[in-house]
Amino acid sequence: MSYQPIKFYQTGTFTVGNRLLDESDRSVQATATRENSLNSGHRACQGCGEALGARYAIDAAMAASNRQLIAANATGCLEVFSTPYPETSWQIPWIHSLFGNAPAVATGIAAAVKIKGRTDVRVVAQGGDGSTTDIGFGCLSGMFERNDDVLYICYDNEAYMNTGVQRSSATPPAARTATTMALGKSPGNVFGQGKNLPQIAMAHNIPYVATATVADLHDLEHKVTTAMGIHGARYIHILVPCPLGWGSPSNDTIKLARLAKETGLFPVYEALDGEVTSVSKIRKHMPVEEYLKLQRRFAHLFGKNPATETIARIQAMADKNIRKFGLLGEGVKS
Repeated sequence: MSYQPIKFYQTGTFTVGNRLLDESDRSVQATATRENSLNSGHRACQGCGEALGARYAIDAAMAASNRQLIAANATGCLEVFSTPYPETSWQIPWIHSLFGNAPAVATGIAAAVKIKGRTDVRVVAQGGDGSTTDIGFGCLSGMFERNDDVLYICYDNEAYMNTGVQRSSATPPAARTATTMALGKSPGNVFGQGKNLPQIAMAHNIPYVATATVADLHDLEHKVTTAMGIHGARYIHILVPCPLGWGSPSNDTIKLARLAKETGLFPVYEALDGEVTSVSKIRKHMPVEEYLKLQRRFAHLFGKNPATETIARIQAMADKNIRKFGLLGEGVKS
């Protein structure tokens, strides 16, 4: 079952304050019990979803492995803002790989650990959507096919943010990037391209695949903990809004992540051995406009002459996800 003990709409908004929750259910940035694996002093942008996602994911992995964890990190935003030479914000054994070979480097680490007989040491690889869905795709597929004992975490901000917001194969249709400008008859990224990495990972029949967002950090931690309790290849895909690349206010990061799920554009689920075993239900179904209009990368859809046909195509994508994964909760209207 998915981990959803908290009802997020008891206040009638997209948020729920910690003061309304029991202490055991509260999300906090720092306590004496946190690992603080990604420590303060990094140079992420204000409101960076990736920094938040990595902080909670790696802390959960550290706790689940009894602090016996090694991480391989692909080139990208996370690597750049956390390790400006000669400094680092990481408080774990951490290795910087090339842009495209983090899965291979992590596989090598896991093999070395196995040869040394260290059954207690676990390995995590992490990267953004560019290094995962594009440049490192072959290495990742090989890691899946061999069922190497590595947890790969993708922090998906839907473009190459570190190098100037270029399109990746995770960029959504109609989104404006530096390489898919809002010009011409079909402005923004074209429809019909891209990859769905969680589904591709499932097609490899690896032991565990999950999606998550930074809007539900307890669910994220739960899935990382679950993955760390399994051996073999595992994959977690986390949606991490990027204020700079998405053109959104820094204080809307959590709201956008939640709207991505509540519209159906980003289904949140778990899969074991290639089959979906649980889904995080939509609690308050929202139209895709509520999500799109908060981001300047979609501003060209909402001018004097709104692109109603394009918005309808995006809505159809969300509706398809809702049908495919059975995302509507009991009593939730479509």
